[in-house]
Amino acid sequence: MQSELILMAHPAFGVLAILAAVWVFAEAITNNATSRGRLRMMSLACAGLVWLSYLVGGYWYVVYYAADKALIKAGPWPFAHGFVMEVKEHIFFSMLLLSSYLPIAVFSLTAGKQALKPVVLWVSAWIVVLGLTMEGAGAFISMGAKVALLATQSTGDTP
Repeated sequence: MQSELILMAHPAFGVLAILAAVWVFAEAITNNATSRGRLRMMSLACAGLVWLSYLVGGYWYVVYYAADKALIKAGPWPFAHGFVMEVKEHIFFSMLLLSSYLPIAVFSLTAGKQALKPVVLWVSAWIVVLGLTMEGAGAFISMGAKVALLATQSTGDTP
């Protein structure tokens, strides 16, 4: 039960981080006195949620993923780990850096440095794009495990 909750928390934190980044983008467009508090709060939420996703996903990877990795690599979609997971692992670090930078840029923007508005818009937009990429890659990896299980079920082999 605990492993399933951990497995579901990882993408849930990621989706919430994407939503927070969309919110930052929308608030940054207006960037008026009434939106500044929300802008700061959502930039911090985005960074925190990305870090939570990283920590939970990292824990899953270290503790539980070895069995999934072996299953995927032995199944009909070995590239789900060999390529997709490797790409996901490396691209995610960009998202981690961008989400950590986002509150810095937002707090500077809300402190009156209007020249940072395009930076906040671009950073939040990239977090959304990279986050959606991560979600899609995760779904692809999950499907790699499912097709491997289906293949072992149809042949009668044990995973």
